[in-house]
Amino acid sequence: MAEYETVRTAGVGSHTAAIDEGLKAHMNKTYGLMSIAMLITGAVAYTVGNNEAMLAAIFGTPLRWVVMFAPLIVVFAFGAMINRMSAGAAQLVFWAFSALMGLSISYIFAVYTGMSIAQTFFVTAIAFAGLSLYGYTTKKDISGWGSFLIMGVIGLIVASVINIFIGSPAIQFAVSVLGVLIFAGLTAYDTQRIKTEYIQMAQHGEAEWIAKSAIMGALSLYLNFLNMFLFLLQFLGNRE
Repeated sequence: MAEYETVRTAGVGSHTAAIDEGLKAHMNKTYGLMSIAMLITGAVAYTVGNNEAMLAAIFGTPLRWVVMFAPLIVVFAFGAMINRMSAGAAQLVFWAFSALMGLSISYIFAVYTGMSIAQTFFVTAIAFAGLSLYGYTTKKDISGWGSFLIMGVIGLIVASVINIFIGSPAIQFAVSVLGVLIFAGLTAYDTQRIKTEYIQMAQHGEAEWIAKSAIMGALSLYLNFLNMFLFLLQFLGNRE
């Protein structure tokens, strides 16, 4: 946040006002893209999750491994290729990724009751809004959280993959608890990062980067929300 305060001090009059207005528009676009992605994910998950034939075809065959790991591969590839894409192409990839994520989590509608899914989503939305608001408004620089949180995510991925084969309830519980805490922290961290990066780039007129930044920011917040929801569902969801 030190950079943000420096930029605001350096800017005067209409220049500062223009940056502030641009920041609001940038954050609104980021949240808007994230919301659309969540709608796509929810629609795909609900449609597939309530179709027994489709569920059996996907999760009752080796295809389930493709569906489980494909989103992880896509998101890493997307991050590596974003600089070579146009903003329009990046947005289309984001929509496709959100549909793929909906396919991969569609099983929740066969495992948990619809009411508990809705309640958990509502709880996640409230928590996400509060954490993101904190990241946006706090004067404290929380950029130092980044390296620890990313290490935590890597640890979660490794532990989750191992537990697919082990099936340990204790490991699953530990992963769920840590997952909620890690993605809660990432929500605040990413919100502040998106805000700070916009202000830095706006000073240099990086219009193309800013357009892509909104998409990548939306992807980060989308993943934080979705993962926090799935981990909370382990505690709050009532099984069918």
